[in-house]
Amino acid sequence: MEFFGLKKEDTPTMRLIKLEEEMTKFKPQTSDIGESDIRDFVTGVLEGKVKQHLLSEDVPEGWDKEPVKVLVGKNFDEVAFDKSKNVLVEFYAPWCGHCKQLAPIYDELAEKYKDSSDVVIAKMDATANELEHTKINSFPTIKLYKKGTNEVIDFNGERTLEGIRRFIDTDGVDGAAVKEEEEDEEEEKDDEQAKRDEL
Repeated sequence: MEFFGLKKEDTPTMRLIKLEEEMTKFKPQTSDIGESDIRDFVTGVLEGKVKQHLLSEDVPEGWDKEPVKVLVGKNFDEVAFDKSKNVLVEFYAPWCGHCKQLAPIYDELAEKYKDSSDVVIAKMDATANELEHTKINSFPTIKLYKKGTNEVIDFNGERTLEGIRRFIDTDGVDGAAVKEEEEDEEEEKDDEQAKRDEL
């Protein structure tokens, strides 16, 4: 039930999961679970008429009052895709040890940028909130949503105050994860060099 964000009082109910390349969850529009309701729901999912169900907590009161802004599924796009700001988001899990180690560094980072008019430091519990456009596979994951373009850059640098500051201050250049295309090009160059070395 937790996987679907359901509480005991929500039962009986139904959900549907599509296991393809990405796992997708669906929730019916009605809480009725009669034969025709089930048939309509399943048919709607299979025909692509039912939108996927994404978990989201309610927007917490005072979510933007602290230096680290608290994002949930319901307010994420509005904040992260604000083209007038560089928005750094930590996707975390409450049980994650690495996330707990990062927390004081991230809080200190947010203190340094709290008066900035064009940098937002934010976090989102990715176990309780899901996004259609962003899938998180490990914790913590840090992404920069760039001012002006909304280009998303994954952070892969040192998880230190200075390492993350450089990432922000260089608009995501210093500490950026290598993109797959660049990795493929590097592998091709390495393969070509290995072939030359064999000759």
